[in-house]
Amino acid sequence: MNLRALTRGDAAVAGAAVLLFIASFLPYWSVDCSGRYCGNTSQNAWSTELFPILPSIYLLGIAAAVLILVQRFQGPAAANRQVLGLRLDQWGIAFAVAALWTSIWALGGGPSIPGYGHGFGAWLGLISLIVLAGAAAAAPLVPALKAPLVTDRPAAGPYQGGYPMPGQPGHPGAPGQPGQYGYPGQAHDPAFGAQPVPGGYGYPAAGQPVQPHDAGAPAPQPTPAAAQQPAAPAADFQPFWFAVPAPRQLAPKDNPAGAPVGELVPGTWYLAVEQRGAALVAQLADGTQGVLADTAGIQRG
Repeated sequence: MNLRALTRGDAAVAGAAVLLFIASFLPYWSVDCSGRYCGNTSQNAWSTELFPILPSIYLLGIAAAVLILVQRFQGPAAANRQVLGLRLDQWGIAFAVAALWTSIWALGGGPSIPGYGHGFGAWLGLISLIVLAGAAAAAPLVPALKAPLVTDRPAAGPYQGGYPMPGQPGHPGAPGQPGQYGYPGQAHDPAFGAQPVPGGYGYPAAGQPVQPHDAGAPAPQPTPAAAQQPAAPAADFQPFWFAVPAPRQLAPKDNPAGAPVGELVPGTWYLAVEQRGAALVAQLADGTQGVLADTAGIQRG
């Protein structure tokens, strides 16, 4: 279950389902009547006298929201899973539209008796179904509804998966951070494409003790072995941090056509460790690495 995959459209669907459930307990029919012979002046959708209002409008709409959210919680593992030729979210959209259609027609029915009409529960149910069906159908198309509901990018501090955030202390290439990767005068890690500096990791004769010498005496020359040792070359590709605009899957490194090994979600920074043509090899917080084929629109850190 991937809670971070929820979008604003999913939140609208869930909220509309809650309102629909509440509306089922409010009066569906109301009678403006007074006197000892009026009897029951209101009935909600749970009344047996109004069957099948409850299952064909309220329960059908709630079932539509449940199917849409279950499909979203399952993540990419259920992207191609179908039931009778449709995915669960597609069935949910169909149920939502059917419940809305039934609700509209039900508002035009009923006896033509003065003082006898639809109550607040009927109108609130109609509004809830309009929101539910609209959000379910428009979520894949409207960017505002496709955006993640909550982002987990912290304002400061190390990245929650163990990697520093871009621009934060400890991130490769963070400017002005003494003692961290990318800071001039400090040791650099050649794995990130940085050139070695005097006294740093990978510099010739690094780690050799400095021999004292008298003032005016010629400076000691490097040993032949150290003089012949080449500096570490800069890598063609430098790892960098990036974020994706929408949920995307990671394919196996050795078999790009295989089943996904993970999912990248918006609002989280990931480390690109290798480039393969237009694709990237990305690393998740748990150390899992996979191939990201769709790199369009990614945000570099």
